[in-house]
Order: sequence, then structure tokens, then C-alpha cells
Amino acid sequence: MFEKILVAIDLSPVSEIVFEKALSMAKLSQAKLMILHVLSSDEQGSAIVEGITGLSYYEMVELETLKSYQKRWQEYVEKGLETLKTYSQQGIDSGVIAEYSQLSGKPGRQICQAAREWNADLIIMGRRGYSGLSELILGSVSNYALHHADCSVLIVQLPQKTP
Repeated sequence: MFEKILVAIDLSPVSEIVFEKALSMAKLSQAKLMILHVLSSDEQGSAIVEGITGLSYYEMVELETLKSYQKRWQEYVEKGLETLKTYSQQGIDSGVIAEYSQLSGKPGRQICQAAREWNADLIIMGRRGYSGLSELILGSVSNYALHHADCSVLIVQLPQKTP
């Protein structure tokens, strides 16, 4: 069946569902599991730069803004690593050979490249549920992976919230 499964997560609560699906499939297939998080300024909860103008009059304000951004980015990096370690340990505790990696860049590209370099048979990921104009403007990481990955891709469809 599958020998190497790469599961792409972000820091949202939804990733827990995606990880559980990947862990279940890894156990059934006796596959190795790579847990991947891609640091991206597009991710909800990541650090963003606010208020940089490029004008020298505001150098001191910009320096403080930059320091604040760097601090928030480091916290984001650390939160990502902690999440990866937690999921990896859950995999190991379940009897699955699990490892993790945290990269930075465009998530779709990084996921496909990591899967290629690791020789994954399957990528498992969730989707944010963008559609229409939002998907057109923001793009879709899952859509990118579906069209550019060298292996099979499983998109975990999350239950729709009922009004």
C-alpha cells in the first residue's frame, strides 16, 4: 500500500483531524510518517509586519516594529516546532516511525518538494475551504499539491459547520 506518508499541518485546530487521519493510515499501512509544517506569512497566527513606511524620519518606530516582528516570528517558529514534536511523539507512541520537518516558504511548493525529496508515496493534508474569489485571490495550497505533487494526495474534507 503506502510506505512513506507525508502529512502537512498548520497550527490550526483542524490539523489535529488531518494528523489523526494520517496516523491511522500510517498504522494500517505500516508506513513511515513525515510530519511537515511550512512557516508562511500567509498562515493564520503567523507574525506580520505592521507599519513599516520606508521613510527615514520613522527609523526608530520602524526599528521597534521590526524587533517586535522578529520576536513574534520566533514565537511562531517555536510554536511550530513544539506542535511537530507533539505530533511526532504521538506517532511514535502509536508504534509508527515518525519524523518531522519545519520549512519556510510557499506552502504548496515546499510540501511538494519535501514529498519529492523524501520519496513520499502519499501526501495527506486538509483544506481551509476557500472557494470562489477567495480561492482565486489567495490560492489554494491543497489545489497546488493536487496538481504538482509527484505522488498521490489525500485531501481531508472537514465536516461542514451547520448554522
